[in-house]
Amino acid sequence: MDNDNSEYKGILNFDYLQKILMENSIKVEDISTLKKELFNYIKSEGTHKNIEDFLINREILLTILDSIKEGVEIADSQGIIKYVNPALLKMLNLKEVDRLNKSVFEVSADGSLAYVLEKKESIRNLVNFPKGTSAKLVSNASPLYICGEMVGAISTMRDQKEIFQLTKKLNKSKNEVRNLSEKIHNMSKANYYLKDFIGETPSVIKIKQLARKASNNNTVVLLEGETGTGKEILAHAIHNESPRSNQPFITVNCAAIQDNLLESEFFGHEKGAFTGAQKRKLGKFELADKGTIFLDEISEMSVKLQAKLLRVIQERQLERVGGEKKITVDVRVITATNRKLNEFVKKGKFRKDLYYRLNVWNIEIPPLRERKEDLEILVEHILHKKFNKMGKRYRPVSEKTFELLYNYNWPGNVRELENVLERAVINCTDFQIKPSDLELTLQNEKNENEIQGIMPLDKAEKIIIKNALDKYGNSYESKLKIADKIGISVATLYNKIKKYNIT
Repeated sequence: MDNDNSEYKGILNFDYLQKILMENSIKVEDISTLKKELFNYIKSEGTHKNIEDFLINREILLTILDSIKEGVEIADSQGIIKYVNPALLKMLNLKEVDRLNKSVFEVSADGSLAYVLEKKESIRNLVNFPKGTSAKLVSNASPLYICGEMVGAISTMRDQKEIFQLTKKLNKSKNEVRNLSEKIHNMSKANYYLKDFIGETPSVIKIKQLARKASNNNTVVLLEGETGTGKEILAHAIHNESPRSNQPFITVNCAAIQDNLLESEFFGHEKGAFTGAQKRKLGKFELADKGTIFLDEISEMSVKLQAKLLRVIQERQLERVGGEKKITVDVRVITATNRKLNEFVKKGKFRKDLYYRLNVWNIEIPPLRERKEDLEILVEHILHKKFNKMGKRYRPVSEKTFELLYNYNWPGNVRELENVLERAVINCTDFQIKPSDLELTLQNEKNENEIQGIMPLDKAEKIIIKNALDKYGNSYESKLKIADKIGISVATLYNKIKKYNIT
């Protein structure tokens, strides 16, 4: 120890320090750079054991540096390389002897260590080509200080090829996440508005009025109507016209899910809740939180699950299968059925209390055969959509084709009409859609006479009067107008309305 350090006598024996340093493979000339720090460290602690602890900590640090995947290089204040880890040597395809005790200004003059030692400031993301290698490195470097004195610099490096590959993988992962996010978003997005529910008859106007009122509050809505009448479009529209429009819209077809999976689909499950439950799963109600859940074919739900659904609607809380924690959800419920739920209640197939809870705001959608005045506008709307989708020029239906469409009973309603017209668009090669373009699919109807445009006179009369009433209304003035157009007296019209029991 230097004579001017007599204050440390009795605390630090220089020969002992030298011995320990030598035993730990630290060169004697390195002592001068560590001595002051060691003095301060030992002065505060006061034992020889602390020197050994200090050196042990140094060995731990070196072990860590040796094990990391990034290249690490340390140089002293003169630029002499004092440490290089295995990762960097592998990166450069060099041996330790090729770097240790070499000057950074010779082996890597354009590198980050040389920059820091010259500028005495940190640098990030510097690209350089180390001498004698084919590697292209990207490095960060910072000065090393001991007691306020810069004693060297440290640099961490990565191969640019590796960074490029990692960036490529990261971008791929980001794209996958983005695509998955978009898929989830689209899966939980309502796609229709009230303008998409096509029709101008009084029954359609009333349906839209009821739907708008439903949109403005959170009450449960029950949509009733035959298959293909547009219940799903209306459910989407109610959500999109509501304050929840920016929130999830989750659809569940109760008839398409196995009974033993329904509860898990609705309320989710915890990991290990049953065989095959390898991780936690969120149910449809949790996914619909703050938004709307649309339960289609609600009549097909098991009675056991009906009880749990009732509890969720009333309490706004649920429990995952296999879970104990109650989860609060804020979900607007819209249900739909092609059955008469009240008949199911009478047969004991549907809970009466749940039926009353779902039937708060009922919207009944009539079948297409009961609003044939809308057929013309529906056909035109669907054809425009189908021709555009297929990139073909619009072709109208011929008079005979429309007569055939009008006289058909449409058991599949608007959905069946869409399918028939799509086939016609594919087949059409003329300036109009002809009956032959329909592929005679309409002849599947049981009553062949009706399909050919021939039906009993009284039935035709009933359809004409009912469609006219739907279009013009039930007021006395409307009936005067209808009677005049049909060519009968208003008294005769009233008699026929009573005869055919038209409501």
